[in-house]
Amino acid sequence: MDKSSHYKLNFELVPDSCWYSNLRSLLTPAQWNAVRKKAYARAGGKCMICGAPSGRLEAHERWEYDEKNAVQRLADIVAVCPACHATIHIGRTQLKGDARAAEDHFMQVNGCSYAEMRAALGKANEDHRRRNRVPEWKLDISALINFM
Repeated sequence: MDKSSHYKLNFELVPDSCWYSNLRSLLTPAQWNAVRKKAYARAGGKCMICGAPSGRLEAHERWEYDEKNAVQRLADIVAVCPACHATIHIGRTQLKGDARAAEDHFMQVNGCSYAEMRAALGKANEDHRRRNRVPEWKLDISALINFM
């Protein structure tokens, strides 16, 4: 079995055409605050991925991609520490020049080697390239009702 399917922390590369299809841009500020604060409450002051206590949690939207039907579906909203969030969004982190810290965090949280981290990043990039071939994604945020 592919060990990467058991990682607690994963690289989540959003298709380029979906970069601005996020809840924060779709909801009013009051709605977004309610959604993110509910995630923070569920987290109990700890990152929902690495478990580290954090005085500054960030809301992260988890998406699933149905490539056959071109649907980007909201799966979850989790509260994460800044280090996990930077790792999840490794593409953005690389552009900012902070990739090494994110890669180290990935290895630490997952207890994996550099080679395993690079393999997981390669798989994430492969998924990203394939998903970028979908001309237009439909957005399904029906699960949002579970987070309001």
